[in-house]
Amino acid sequence: MSVSRRAMLAATAAGTAALTTGLPRPSHAAAPQAAAQAPGFSRFKIGEADVTLVNDGIFQRPLEASFVKNAPLDQVQAALAEAFQPADTLTIPVTTTVVNTGDRLVMFDAGTGGIVAPSAANWMTNFTAAGYTPDQVDAIVVSHFHGDHIQGIRAKDGTANFPNATIYVPEAEWAFWMDDGQMSRAPEGMKGAFEGVRRVFAPIADQVVKFSGEKEVLPGVMAMPAPGHTPGHSVFLVTSGDSTLLVWSDTTNKPELFVRNPDWQAVFDMDGNQAAETRKRLLDMAASQRLPMTGYHFPFPATGYIASGPDGYRFVPRFWMPA
Repeated sequence: MSVSRRAMLAATAAGTAALTTGLPRPSHAAAPQAAAQAPGFSRFKIGEADVTLVNDGIFQRPLEASFVKNAPLDQVQAALAEAFQPADTLTIPVTTTVVNTGDRLVMFDAGTGGIVAPSAANWMTNFTAAGYTPDQVDAIVVSHFHGDHIQGIRAKDGTANFPNATIYVPEAEWAFWMDDGQMSRAPEGMKGAFEGVRRVFAPIADQVVKFSGEKEVLPGVMAMPAPGHTPGHSVFLVTSGDSTLLVWSDTTNKPELFVRNPDWQAVFDMDGNQAAETRKRLLDMAASQRLPMTGYHFPFPATGYIASGPDGYRFVPRFWMPA
């Protein structure tokens, strides 16, 4: 026998009315409603290293036909509906990965600094709630130079947020974004991104450490080129003991769209074809090696696995553990 939702609601309402008839009714709930979330951080172990995911907030933007450059809007909307998300709005989380190796506190990217969007301005609050202070950070390893990944390096007034940190960046990113010729030739809509890069890096240009190719940037931290999203976009393998974590960076934007449809190209991908090839290569690596991973724009707490099957790839969230 099937019961319609309308019938169930009607029965529930009738039962509630019967139970409450004649009883005094308070004019308000016993507890006030709360708008704030708990602090946005989550922890797990990779070998002997502590991994802390620190949420910065979200971006929200209308879904436009141009968001996926090579797929019809109705297909994109269908993929969102399959993931129980609205068909007219995109919600894009921002979550950084912080690794305490026991010897070093290493950040992978630095959040928005509250500069890119007011809805993504919670990083420092959540970082300190996780028990850390900015002066404890030894290294910041940058995946690429988009503003939501680097603006948190420097406060709005220009002072360094992490005074003791050495900053490591992909050489190809530096070569592109710090080139005045590239900036002069860039479309008007990209000039602000170039200016943002200079705001962050110009005061410390002689102190930044550059890396290229597959390279051990720090003990236990291997950089891997993952171009397409930007010229020098990189991902990282963090190894401790027998365990390895893949820091996915922006290999995908929304996993509900681009893990399920790796050939789709986001409007943010500077070289869409190359980004798709990189994405498929890394999806295959993550799935075949069953690597735990963290994704900068994945639903918080932004960690899990990539599974593959007859219907393609999918993101499988990691179980949250209380300790």
